[in-house]
Amino acid sequence: MARYLDNIKIITLCGGQPIGPQIGSLEHGAHIVVGTPGRLSDHLRKQTLQLDRLNMLVLDEADRMLDMGFEEDIRSIIGATPATRQTLLFSATYPEQIESISAAYQYDPVRVSIDTQHDDSTIDQKVWYCDSKHKAAAVAALLQHFAPEAAIIFCNTKQGCNEMADALRDYDLKSLSLHGDLEQRERDQVLIRFSNGSSRYLLATDVAARGLDIDAVDMVINADLPQDPAVYTHRVGRTGRAGRQGMAICLCGERDKHRLQRIEALQTQPITAIDDVPAATPEHNPAPAEMTTLCIAGGRKDKLRAGDILGALTRAGGIDGKQIGKIDITDHACYVAVHRRIAADALEQLKQGKIKGRAFRARRI
Repeated sequence: MARYLDNIKIITLCGGQPIGPQIGSLEHGAHIVVGTPGRLSDHLRKQTLQLDRLNMLVLDEADRMLDMGFEEDIRSIIGATPATRQTLLFSATYPEQIESISAAYQYDPVRVSIDTQHDDSTIDQKVWYCDSKHKAAAVAALLQHFAPEAAIIFCNTKQGCNEMADALRDYDLKSLSLHGDLEQRERDQVLIRFSNGSSRYLLATDVAARGLDIDAVDMVINADLPQDPAVYTHRVGRTGRAGRQGMAICLCGERDKHRLQRIEALQTQPITAIDDVPAATPEHNPAPAEMTTLCIAGGRKDKLRAGDILGALTRAGGIDGKQIGKIDITDHACYVAVHRRIAADALEQLKQGKIKGRAFRARRI
């Protein structure tokens, strides 16, 4: 909620957190406040946040905030800031609403645009024509056939994510879901487990997946084609990063063909149809994720560092360091990825041992 970086106090204000502790943190001021539009508006109404001395306002993911219905909140927040502030606006797309906000609240702005076209040699883009009622079977077949180490499956709605997760479970394919209804703690855990290799498959909506920075994604599946063809570009951009090869596959029904045509219009070459893929069966599933995640009930607030966790697991002839993966530390928790086969031993060692001379609760997620 409140943290320091080189003596700079940063406060995070999110709707998924209790407002009481946030009010307490704000009483002593801050150098930087990062927040969602709804929660910032809550604090302005309660007069627990004062913006009259603000120097710089940053509107990040502005197009998504408008899509989520936050235009009124954005305008009220801007209205509480001094006219002399500097305003930075970041947006993946530039619809009329964004242009209107820019014209109203930015003085003589400099516009910087970045080309978002993908390198066709890096991302292999395919389409599989199938009926909408067979989408889950198609996704399962793709995951079994290509066996990606990590795949993101995009659905247009939270309900679509949940239904797809249930359907994949029937094929014994376990996945994580990322959508706008998750609290921040839940969202953090999902992203940590996917990025550290504890889960192969992530189901996500566009709202939740914005801003993901995970390099090692082998495949993106568009279970639902987006209405906005520019969104497709951002989805596909989750794979083929850092010099790696990636694959992006669209599922397209009869009613989706007009969306596919609009997407193809943005590409340098047509998206080619995929060859037949064998039907999915539970017997042909890839091996489960290599890693599993252990959670320790202590974090930055307890002065814990990655080296402390590594030492607690490897000292006194304990776990081999090569069997320990990524370690993520939040304010109140540490997450460590360990090889699945030694997870029980690692958990027992954390429970029975101490970290920096203290005992911490630990559990397997």
